[in-house]
Amino acid sequence: MKLFASVIAAALLASTAMSNAQAAASPAPAAAPAENAVNLPKPECEIDFGQWMDNLTKEARDAGVGEKGIAELHKAMLEQKVLDRDRKQTVFNLTFTEFSKRLISEARLKKGRDNLVKYADVFKKVEDTYGVPGPVLAAFWGLETDYGAIQGDFDTLNALVTLSYDCRRPDLFRPQLIALLKLFDQGGVVDAATTGAWAGEIGMMQLLPKDYLERGVDGDGDGKVDLKNSVPDAMMTAGRMISELGWKRGQPWLEEVRLTKDLPWEEAIRTNRKPHSWWAEHGVTGLNGPLGPDDGDASLLLPLGRKGPAFLSYPNFDVFVEWNKSIVYATTAAYFATRLAGAPAFDPGNPVPGLTQDQLKELQTKLQARGYEMGKIDGVFGVATRDAVRAEQLRLGMPADSWPTQELLDKL
Repeated sequence: MKLFASVIAAALLASTAMSNAQAAASPAPAAAPAENAVNLPKPECEIDFGQWMDNLTKEARDAGVGEKGIAELHKAMLEQKVLDRDRKQTVFNLTFTEFSKRLISEARLKKGRDNLVKYADVFKKVEDTYGVPGPVLAAFWGLETDYGAIQGDFDTLNALVTLSYDCRRPDLFRPQLIALLKLFDQGGVVDAATTGAWAGEIGMMQLLPKDYLERGVDGDGDGKVDLKNSVPDAMMTAGRMISELGWKRGQPWLEEVRLTKDLPWEEAIRTNRKPHSWWAEHGVTGLNGPLGPDDGDASLLLPLGRKGPAFLSYPNFDVFVEWNKSIVYATTAAYFATRLAGAPAFDPGNPVPGLTQDQLKELQTKLQARGYEMGKIDGVFGVATRDAVRAEQLRLGMPADSWPTQELLDKL
C-alpha cells in the first residue's frame, strides 16, 4: 500500500523535465555532517535523538535485526529536506484532468507501448503467474519512475530514520525502517548507499522496504532480488503485490462511458456498485453504443462532477486505490493502463470550474462548522471533503455529484 506523494512528485518531474532524468537518478550528494543533522528541532512527543536511537536499537534487535543492520543504523542522520517534502505534498491539489494531462504525455504512452513489446516475455510471465495484465504494470512503472529513469536521490536510511523520529506518523514508518535494516543484513542489492523517494520507496516501482523484504521476487533467476535495475524482478514483484492486494484475473478495471441523461447523481459513489443493466436504464452508455455484457458490478466515477469525464470502475479499480490512496492518482493510473491497453483519450466534457485551494479551505471550514469531520483544513479535496460535499448537495436539493463548486460555497 502506498500512502505518499513522493512517487507522484517524481512522475511530475519526469513529465515536465524529462531531460533531467539522468541527473535526478544519479547518486545522492554527500550527506551533511552528523552534528548538523541531529540539530533539528526535537519533536515535542519524543526524547532526544540519542535516547531515541538507543530505544530503536533495542526494538530492532528484538525484531531480529542483526549486527550489520544495527551498525548501519548508528550511522544514520536526520535530514530536514525529508520533513520539508513531507509537509509540501502539493501535487495532491491537482484535479484528475490536470494530473493526467501532465503525467500521460504522448512520449510516455509511446515509451510504455514500446516497453510492452520489448519485455513481452516478462509481462506474459507476470500475467500467467499472478493474473495482472502488462498494461497495468506498465502504467505504474511509467507513473512511478518514468520506466526506471527517475528513482529518487534521497538517502533511504536517513529518510526513514527522520520520518520514524518525527512525531507525525512514526508508527507508519518504523516498520519500514526495521525492514530496511533486515535488507541490509541480507547483504543483497539494498545497502546503506541505497537511494530512493523521500518516504523510503525504492526501485523502478517505488516499493516500500517491507514489500521489498516480504514480496520481492527474483524474476530473472540470478539469485538476488534487484528492484532498481532488473525489469523482471521489478515486474514480478509488483505483479505479486498487485495480486495480493486483490486483483481479479481477467476482469476489467476502468471503462469510459457517456451519460445521455440526468440520473440520480447521489448513486455516483465509488463504493456503490450496480450491474450494467441498472446503469443502462439510467442513461449510461459505452463510447460506441450500449454497455456490453455485465463484467461484474461497477460504480460510476465522476472525477470532476457530472459534466466532466465519466467512467465505470470495477472491483479491480480498488487495487489502484490500495496502491495509492489518492483518488486522483488511482484514477490516473487506471486510465493510463486503459490507454496502454488500446483505449482512446478520455472526453474531458465541460465540467463546472472547481474551487481554488483557498476556496476549498473556506468550504472545509464551513463544512466543519456544520458538524462534518474535516480533519486538517488544508484545501485538499480528499474523501472526507467529497463525502461532506455530497451530503450538503443532497440537503440543499442540488445534483449530488460530490463536486465542490462556487454555487455550493455561496449556498453555504
